[in-house]
Amino acid sequence: MESIQSIKQRFGIIGNDPTLNRAIEKTIQVAPTDISVLVTGESGVGKESIPKIIHSLSHRKHGKYIAVNCGAIPEGTIDSELFGHEKGAFTGATATRNGYFEVADGGTIFLDEVGELPLTTQVRLLRVLENGEFLKVGSSKVQKTDVRIVAATNVNMFDAIKKEKFREDLYYRLSTVEINLPALRERKEDIHLLFRKFASDFALKYKMPTIKLTEDAIPVLLKFRWAGNIRQLRNVAEQVSVLEQNRTIDALKLQEYLPTGSPNLPAVIKNTKAESDFSNEREILYKVLFDMKADLNDLKKLTMELMKNGNDTEVQEKNEGLIQKIYGDEEDADFEDAKEDLKLLSLPQNANPETIQDATDKYHFAEEIEEEETLSLHDKELELIKKSLERHQGKRKLAAAELGISERTLYRKIKQFDL
Repeated sequence: MESIQSIKQRFGIIGNDPTLNRAIEKTIQVAPTDISVLVTGESGVGKESIPKIIHSLSHRKHGKYIAVNCGAIPEGTIDSELFGHEKGAFTGATATRNGYFEVADGGTIFLDEVGELPLTTQVRLLRVLENGEFLKVGSSKVQKTDVRIVAATNVNMFDAIKKEKFREDLYYRLSTVEINLPALRERKEDIHLLFRKFASDFALKYKMPTIKLTEDAIPVLLKFRWAGNIRQLRNVAEQVSVLEQNRTIDALKLQEYLPTGSPNLPAVIKNTKAESDFSNEREILYKVLFDMKADLNDLKKLTMELMKNGNDTEVQEKNEGLIQKIYGDEEDADFEDAKEDLKLLSLPQNANPETIQDATDKYHFAEEIEEEETLSLHDKELELIKKSLERHQGKRKLAAAELGISERTLYRKIKQFDL
């Protein structure tokens, strides 16, 4: 049996953390068997190394090793990818295709992001694990395969089972042995070691001197919460190696390459709105409506001036400015319609009488619509106040709270509407 150290050197694994060593030790012990293995851990911790170690130390090492990213294959084609399909099984199936389980017969399949598998595919995979049988898509002929399955996931499988996104029986079939890889922040003594290794690799790759951290920069590196784990550390090392002219990196310079904030802290989300929020929304809505009414009144006045003064340039510019204030975006359809209305109303003094009459009718029609809407808003407000007072048996304090206005405002409205 190979030692942990020799396996690390062979597969380029850096670090001396006890939890990492324990994970590699379990991998070496389970490799000679045909037991299914589930590798767990956060994204970027290096889970893809474990199935490679298992395959190379097993009696299947001369067979095929196929790595499949289950999350990258569309749901509609994953069954075909894994189990194959017959000619004519679906649109576009112009020839019979062998799936990964058939191709890897006698070897090892690594199912990365296995938690992303659709439920229908999970049923097929369970059958393979139980008796080594599978069906091609579009076929009724049962085929046999002798494949070692190693799966990996970065999701909480018990949560996925609880949400009915993953089958519980499949989970226990896959996780006969579970190997967990620790997050980088749990391996603090390995962080600087990994950074130095990456810095050395990129110096060779880009043919430049190796970057080095000053004494004050090392604690910054160790304290950072590496959300992307080894993958993120590698990216930072590459950025610094490529972009920095000075090959000695101090704490301030290193911090420029580390994301600010705390992306891993849980966000607190309110499920319900407070009553005061609704009250504020009403006040904003009322303000918007009254502002709109004021803008429309101004527009009416300017339009009347325009009709009286013909092609007066100053009035025309004022009117277009007001329309832009109301509609905002000059590309908006309403803005263009309003400008067309201005053209219709910007008539010379000697215009055709019928044309002038059309413009006048159009203006008065818009005025009538506005008056009807204003009356409707008045009626709705009166109706709401009446209903609230009736519901609370005339108690103004309770009615005001329900309506989201102050008691003083409600009293003024009661006087206004003569209730």
